[in-house]
Amino acid sequence: MRFMLMHRVPEDDPASWEPNPELIERMNAFVEKLTADGVMLGAEGVQQQGAVVRRRGAAIKSTDGPFAEAKEVVGGFLLIGAKDLAEATAVAEEYITCFAGVEEMSVEVRRVAEAEDIEPYLAK
Repeated sequence: MRFMLMHRVPEDDPASWEPNPELIERMNAFVEKLTADGVMLGAEGVQQQGAVVRRRGAAIKSTDGPFAEAKEVVGGFLLIGAKDLAEATAVAEEYITCFAGVEEMSVEVRRVAEAEDIEPYLAK
């Protein structure tokens, strides 16, 4: 199964957006370990620049970021292969330790929908 691990950081914390050499070293070591273990499928950090597109009824509205209404924003993600949610959560617990300099953050673990997950809905 594939899982996406999204790390969320406070938008107004400069340490969340300016990685220091120690964080980069820890993250590189973690990614190398996951790659060697055959778990890593992909990983990226994201920048603050962005937009939100919302639809309410027929109205579509785009708003440029940063996103002041949010306390936490996605700072990056990993895409991993794991046998189940417990294994993916264990990877997330190790992943969060890479961010030793960030005071407050979270990692959201979500199972990626596969083709076989949506096939029953196609037959209707």
